[in-house]
Amino acid sequence: MLPNLITKSIKLEDGREIIIETGALAKQADGSVVVKMGKAMLLATVVSKKEAGEGVDFLPMSVDYQEKFASTGKIPGGFLKREGRLSDYEILISRIVDRAIRPIFPDDYHADTQIAITLVSGDDEVLPDALAGLAASAALAVSDIPFNGPISEVRVAKIDGKLKINPTPTELEKASLEFIVAGSLDFILMVEGEADEIQEEEMLEAMQFAHEEIKRHCQAQIELTKLVGKEVKREYTHEKSDPALFDKMKAEVYDKLYASVSKQIANKSERSALIKEIKDEFVESLGEEHEYEASLIGPYFSKIHKEAARNLTLDEKKRLDGRKLNEVRPIWSVVDYLPSAHGSAVFTRGETQSLTTCTLGTKMDEMMVDGATISGYNKFYLHYNFPGFSTGEVKPNRGPGRREVGHGNLAMRALKKVLPPAEENPYTIRIVSDILESNGSSSMATVCAGSLAMMDAGIQIKSAVTGIAMGMISDANTGKYSILSDILGDEDHLGDMDFKVTGTSQGITACQMDLKVEGLDYSVLKEALLQAKEGRLHILDEITKTLAAPKTELKPHTPRSFMMMIPKELIGAVIGPGGKVIQEIQKDTSTTIVIEEVDNQGKISVFSANQDNMDAAISRIKAIVAQPEIGETYTGKVKNIQPFGAFVEFMPGKDGLLHISEIKWERVESMDGVLEPGEEIMVKLIDIDKKTGKFKLSRKALLPKPEKPESK
Repeated sequence: MLPNLITKSIKLEDGREIIIETGALAKQADGSVVVKMGKAMLLATVVSKKEAGEGVDFLPMSVDYQEKFASTGKIPGGFLKREGRLSDYEILISRIVDRAIRPIFPDDYHADTQIAITLVSGDDEVLPDALAGLAASAALAVSDIPFNGPISEVRVAKIDGKLKINPTPTELEKASLEFIVAGSLDFILMVEGEADEIQEEEMLEAMQFAHEEIKRHCQAQIELTKLVGKEVKREYTHEKSDPALFDKMKAEVYDKLYASVSKQIANKSERSALIKEIKDEFVESLGEEHEYEASLIGPYFSKIHKEAARNLTLDEKKRLDGRKLNEVRPIWSVVDYLPSAHGSAVFTRGETQSLTTCTLGTKMDEMMVDGATISGYNKFYLHYNFPGFSTGEVKPNRGPGRREVGHGNLAMRALKKVLPPAEENPYTIRIVSDILESNGSSSMATVCAGSLAMMDAGIQIKSAVTGIAMGMISDANTGKYSILSDILGDEDHLGDMDFKVTGTSQGITACQMDLKVEGLDYSVLKEALLQAKEGRLHILDEITKTLAAPKTELKPHTPRSFMMMIPKELIGAVIGPGGKVIQEIQKDTSTTIVIEEVDNQGKISVFSANQDNMDAAISRIKAIVAQPEIGETYTGKVKNIQPFGAFVEFMPGKDGLLHISEIKWERVESMDGVLEPGEEIMVKLIDIDKKTGKFKLSRKALLPKPEKPESK
């Protein structure tokens, strides 16, 4: 029995139980809990410094989710045999928790904070990512760290037409929609997931269903906080204040900023230059010697600028770049832009641009996934790159960060829903989106460009997919709000919601929503979803002007594929000893050949960009797997000589015995000088031993039978 243990239980509707424990482990952290479900156990800890760093005016928080290999009885791969950097899967879960937790901290809390969530015990029937947000919030709930929680996250899925919370992996395979939803007692904070072209009402229903369960999780945490005596949180002062400076700035720059944003300049650089000019003018007016807190000028200016821009939209229904609230920026796109790529597209919407390629590979190009809870291979994957020049910045190329991983995953989930069935697609597909310009919604540009690139490559996707980023500016005091379609980067920063929705003409395939405001009504969410649908369909109309359907032919340089099934017992014959046979065929024909066992049969896939090479490889494979038939004639090659006859290879990989008595009609006393190794001869298959499967050949059966001499 663990000492000092305090527990709280949450019962799910189907009888499963989630248990939160605290008081026994990691007691030097500010807060720590163990969350259990079945055999799955997550240890969550949180530590926050007492004071903020000098000049820090934001929340420097990190969230790290990691799965220990020992939790599922595995040893890590690689040379070091230990857990290393977080995998993409772990990064994605870390991001989901971060996006739900970060908004609930007080705006003026700026102390370094670290949340660590570790899977210490796994369960094949429990998906731990759906418990990570609950674990993080519970760790905060039992600490003295100030936060406006609690919150929780759940997975909601529709299985056989019914919604279910935190389904098992087996159940999830049949789901028509799957979302991770985060929220507090009163409102939704975050949504991310995918669906099989569902309608907007179905998505809202799933969110509301998930929220009811989240409320129960939050109530359990409130009770846990009381049990551990942490209702009173630590006091802090992380922001300097200079009311006189703020009042002076508000009086002198607000009208100028409002007039500036009212000009509705479409170009981001020109807008930024005009705003900077107003700030520089104010700083210069103060002179070198002034009594104000200089470090507050920047934050106060940003606050006043944000207020001016928001008021423009709320009061006059105007946007920074002059568009209507539901208007999408100008779009142009082109396919087949890169002549050597298997498929390529450029998609540009306003000042956001993606150059995307689609490359078709073989089974050997599949991405291997080796994690504690997830192992296997991905046949479809998407990489998103965001270089510094896309926003006019100097930034070293350090590889993909968490943002790139998250944006790429969202686009991948959106596009995978329209892929052809596995049995119709022999290829491994890699999509790469390089963002060349960015001013908002680059992940949605990736979806549009990725859709075009696949169609250009000749992948027979079910339908084109497009995406749009929605925003919102609201005022809780007046009840005013404005929903914005296709938001700019500035509108994302100034607004209260970032809601990305992707889909086809038939429905939604993926979404990602982050809310920065409390108490958003479901009727407003529905309005945002319907406005998003209008925008998606408009973008779909635009890209279909470029390419309306997948091309029916692959590019000349794209590897062609051929697939054939063979009996399972012939797989070894095609591979040969140590892979000798298949390696020789690939070398001689410049093809790639993949053999795998599927449904107790051998599946052979041949890939080549040259049809003659493809035909040559197929011909050799067919010769190997061809079934010998008694009575058929074959051209054979003598392999070796024995006193009792010769062994002849009459088909690739198949040797038969040509007995000395079957060489010719005349009696042969000895094999000396009769046949030579390597000599080609015609033989007839006269029998196959039913027990051993050995082949019996005859040469004399093909020779004229000498006439019997006439008796005298």
